[in-house]
Amino acid sequence: MSASITSERPPKEDDIHSTTSEDSDLSNEEGWEDVEPDDETQPVVGLFSEKVYPDVHSMLQETKDKYNFDLKRTQKELDLDFLGTIKLVNYVRSQVKVGNMSPDVSSAAKFEDEVYLKPVLEDDALLYSLDDLEDQVSEVPGGTEAERRVIELQEDLERLQSQFSEYRIAVQKSLEEQLSKEDEKLASSDPAAQRLANKAEEIDSDYFSSYSYNGIHESMLKDAIRTDAYRDFVYQNKHVFKDKVVLDVGCGTGILSMFCAKAGARKVISVDNSNIIDRAKEIIHENGFGDVITCIRGKIEEVTLPVPQVDIIISEWMGYGLLFEAMFDSVIYARDRYLAPGGLMVPSHATLRIAPFADPDFIASHISFWNDVYGFNMRSMLTGIYDEALVRIVDPSTIAGDSSVFLPLPLHTITVDELSFLKEFQVTLKEDIDALDGWAIWFDIFFMPSRETPISDDAIPSEMQKKGFVAFTTGPDGPETHWQQSILLIDHGNKKAVSLKKGQTITGKVGYQKKSEVSRSLDITIDWDAQNGGKGAQKWGLQ
Repeated sequence: MSASITSERPPKEDDIHSTTSEDSDLSNEEGWEDVEPDDETQPVVGLFSEKVYPDVHSMLQETKDKYNFDLKRTQKELDLDFLGTIKLVNYVRSQVKVGNMSPDVSSAAKFEDEVYLKPVLEDDALLYSLDDLEDQVSEVPGGTEAERRVIELQEDLERLQSQFSEYRIAVQKSLEEQLSKEDEKLASSDPAAQRLANKAEEIDSDYFSSYSYNGIHESMLKDAIRTDAYRDFVYQNKHVFKDKVVLDVGCGTGILSMFCAKAGARKVISVDNSNIIDRAKEIIHENGFGDVITCIRGKIEEVTLPVPQVDIIISEWMGYGLLFEAMFDSVIYARDRYLAPGGLMVPSHATLRIAPFADPDFIASHISFWNDVYGFNMRSMLTGIYDEALVRIVDPSTIAGDSSVFLPLPLHTITVDELSFLKEFQVTLKEDIDALDGWAIWFDIFFMPSRETPISDDAIPSEMQKKGFVAFTTGPDGPETHWQQSILLIDHGNKKAVSLKKGQTITGKVGYQKKSEVSRSLDITIDWDAQNGGKGAQKWGLQ
């Protein structure tokens, strides 16, 4: 962490001459602590705008929320000393000054030049407030080590979630590229069925390999919204699991299996097709559940279970936009093949929601940025930028209208064919917006204790929680999860975006379709009509 700027700044000449004579006087005077006021907060100019903030804390928070730049975390990750942090601040200000709203801070080498010791902003109050960065951690109410540790863990979780999202996207892109190359190599005489089988085998191999790494499982386990929901449902319904046979599809580290065993399940069968199953076996035995839990490596469609049927199927199968990765196909197979009549699916229900998205600041930083980069036109970088769905955490204020459920998924009865669909939706704007910038998609998950427990298609997790049921949302109004939200930006082309008014209704259709028969990626299509505010139709890839 950086030292206080007051301890690093060279003393003024007057300070040197007065130190000796004043020290003894001050040390013997009551109330000398009040020589300087307690409140040293002063206005600070924003890093990414000319907005003046009342103090450094409010500036740093809005910079993090609005511009996705965390100065404190960057300082920590790059292990910057006091001078290094000064260089970082001046580097960021210099980049923003020339129009770069996304300065590269991946390495301290980007701003190691001594020129960044010279303030970009005259009398920059931020440079005299760097000690407040440390205060944000050290001055936690109560000041206990436990509270500081909580903050550190929260920061670690944010970092892991970001890395996890980037990793999964990179893996999926790599899979698609490999498939494309292999297609070119296949001779035209190869039977189509054989080519399809080869594709499926390669995709599955790489997909399951991606789940062999600790980082993915660490990120998921640290997602307290996700893991707590499964734990709470199992422990609050021990009577449901008592003496039952449970199948855990895609068990990973075995955490859900151990929840079930601890709740009194007679037998738990844990299936996973990645190397993580070896770690799961060790973990399960180390925790004393080796007699209850049986680990099996393989695809659920190919393995042979030691029982003809099970009473409960538990699985954490959800991907970005809910259906990315197509793992739910395997869960449905397991349900149809092994679940006993009247058996329970955990979770039991899911819903997909869509809402209008309007965030001019995000558009400016993500799209308009390429119009002028250091004075150069880089618009060619916009090619294909609207083709992919983005996985992001968005502020609730960017959701310009109510959300609409476009697909309810009753897990006990839904079929694989129903996972490719075109569904209608309708939303109403809750505020005036200059432009409809895109769409936000997220999902809600519900855990009902029996198949007969009623639940509406548009159930709201917070309302279900009030009734004593376990549920959670991955939407912007709920606590952050590693699934985040899927953002689909609208390409207005050369047409001027139309402003829309509060109360205006937008109708449309949302479509989900696998990119190919064997792909784990999704194509999402949306057609919409804003009633005298323009129509549109677009396709995005989630990969």
